[in-house]
Amino acid sequence: MKKILYTLLALLFVSFNNLEAQKLKGQVTDDSNLPISDAYIYIASGKQHAHHSHSNGQGRFELDGAFAGDTVTVSFLGFESKRVVIDGNDIKNGIQVVLNEEVFDLESVSVSNSVKEINTITAIDLISNPVRTSQDVLRRVPGLFIGQHAGGGKAEQIFLRGFDIDHGTDITISVDGMPVNMVSHAHGQGYADLHFLIPETIQNIDFGKGPYYTDQGNFNTAGYVEFKTKDKLEQSRFGMEFGQFNTFRTYGLFDLLKNVENQHAYIATEYQLTDGPVESPQNFKRFNIMGKYTIQMNGNDRLSVLFSRFQSKWDASGQIPQRLVDNGTISRFGFVDNTEGGNTSRTNIAIDHTKSINPSTFVRTKAYYSQYDFELYSNFTFFLEDPVNGDQIRQVEDRNIYGASSTLFQEVEVGEIDLEMSYGIGLRYDDVNNNELSRSRNRQETLQGLALGNVDETNIYGFVNSEWEWDRWLINAGLRFDYFSFDYQDLLQPTYTSLSQDDAIVTPKLNIIYNPNAKWQIFVKSGIGFHSNDTRVVVAQQADQTLPGAYGVDVGTVWKPVPRLWVSTALWYLFLEQEFVYVGDAAIVEPSGRTVRQGIDFSLRYQLTDYLYLDGDINYTNARATEEEEGSDRIPLAPELTSIGGLTFQHPSGFSGSLRYRYIRDRAANEDNSIIAEGYFITDLNLGYQFKNVTLGVTVENLFDQDWNEAQFATESQLRNEPEPVEELHFTPGVPFFVRGNISYSF
Repeated sequence: MKKILYTLLALLFVSFNNLEAQKLKGQVTDDSNLPISDAYIYIASGKQHAHHSHSNGQGRFELDGAFAGDTVTVSFLGFESKRVVIDGNDIKNGIQVVLNEEVFDLESVSVSNSVKEINTITAIDLISNPVRTSQDVLRRVPGLFIGQHAGGGKAEQIFLRGFDIDHGTDITISVDGMPVNMVSHAHGQGYADLHFLIPETIQNIDFGKGPYYTDQGNFNTAGYVEFKTKDKLEQSRFGMEFGQFNTFRTYGLFDLLKNVENQHAYIATEYQLTDGPVESPQNFKRFNIMGKYTIQMNGNDRLSVLFSRFQSKWDASGQIPQRLVDNGTISRFGFVDNTEGGNTSRTNIAIDHTKSINPSTFVRTKAYYSQYDFELYSNFTFFLEDPVNGDQIRQVEDRNIYGASSTLFQEVEVGEIDLEMSYGIGLRYDDVNNNELSRSRNRQETLQGLALGNVDETNIYGFVNSEWEWDRWLINAGLRFDYFSFDYQDLLQPTYTSLSQDDAIVTPKLNIIYNPNAKWQIFVKSGIGFHSNDTRVVVAQQADQTLPGAYGVDVGTVWKPVPRLWVSTALWYLFLEQEFVYVGDAAIVEPSGRTVRQGIDFSLRYQLTDYLYLDGDINYTNARATEEEEGSDRIPLAPELTSIGGLTFQHPSGFSGSLRYRYIRDRAANEDNSIIAEGYFITDLNLGYQFKNVTLGVTVENLFDQDWNEAQFATESQLRNEPEPVEELHFTPGVPFFVRGNISYSF
């Protein structure tokens, strides 16, 4: 009897021990042993996910509330979800979860308690509708519009959240940790030329709207975009594209280390040329080459090395005045001065190293170097300043960028609260030589030097970021410090002249996330960001507001009401202490006072069937200058209503396609709304068929052949022999009906 009693007591003891919830530790990787970050891990309890977690930069996670016998589900977009029944050994020793890539299924995606949950949108879009052109790269950000007014040679003009961002003044853009924005650039503050990024190499796009993220610094006011390139290739690929207007593109992605364990290396190349639809051929040429090597070392240490080289050359017809088109002097695709154009190049070297300290702590260190050349010829005003030679200007610079950053990531427990901490420091140094603005003629003769100097600009920063996770709440609080040193040597002065100034700014962030279940997230985001002024303006003119702040708040929700429907909505507000407007023909950045923007963002992703996918984004903004009288307080070219969307299908038979649109409403081109920048509604079509290793495709831009203006400005100009200058709309025409065919081979 005693023996039976002891046995029962022992069984009860074991049972109670098993019933005690434990912390489950593990790691998520792909089938090449590369870690998967931000995977969603949860234990299902009834209809809700009672306990959940997400993987860190090493793919590691800790999941509270685990019992032996529980089923743990691990999911990540683009990969097959995996369910693991855990036992006592798993709780004691941890689990290793390997996810395999699968055909996209929105049903498997859960709404997690992440500050950057909205990034799911771009991940969905990249899978369902891959990037095909260099312009498609930025269009993947919901609500972001671009305009090109140099035939693909210059960086795109960017519009987002009521900003005419110009070429990058109010959005931070980076690739694999390398900054794309150029401070104190010859053609505009924050100039961001992304054309060195080959579209087929993009792995994912991390983005955020507003100034709410501690790891984002200068120019993070309207938002940020961070591109991550692939660490490995699933297959090597070679492709060609032919189209109207003497358009040709060829590219190749070549795997160099097939079947080498824990090591990956590839080379990607791209060559493109076109004359464009304009009457004066663009003679556009672009060459790209990129190489990347990644090694997964012992433990969880990882090293990645990237090299890339980009070179571009083009001619351009520039912007044309509306009056010449209206009176029939020139067509929409004509020109006034077809001697515009330029050339540019960029060479990049980047190193990314992750060092594991222990299962809950690791350090990520990045270093980069970029060498950059730029030469641009433009004519905005024709014969306004010089009735004899014309108003062509030359902008030139030779730049070296050096940078490094290191971030410590640490996970700790404070009672029942899981705390994730990150501490970062970094340095960026821009060495710009012969930053020049000159008056020129026919791209051959320099008439007058207006500005010439050397810029040395240094940015030293540090930040601390914390994420407190308790039950279904996530509180993200952070603080960032940025110090800037501005130095300028004026080479037009007869004697050595060097001016310097420094400034600093502290920017706090606070984001609160509530995640009641795996179908719903409610968020409040707040923070202060900033954009810096041009060094030449800061030191030469002793400008006020060197680092003006941007104060923002977002309130919104992410919701999955049904398994295959994803909806995101946000109400937002942004106040800027100082707006900056770059005046290209004067080499200055003009302050235009305080501004307020407020609006609403709406995004929808819906998988109608296994093979049919619908997406749409609608964005409304009210943007005003607060220091101007009503009626004269418009912010020129600020978009008010925009929408992007489309329908995509991908069938197992090999057929695929998409019908996409982009819409922007008429908007004010000047402060009093007397000149209107015309809106447009453009539709594009893509069709493709894959047979074994061969893919055939057709792309049609502007399917219905609409007349539209891609870039528009209210400019005062004077034509040859005109008695008086005229202020009116000047524009670069958008592409007409444009067909391209493509073929690619995978091996």
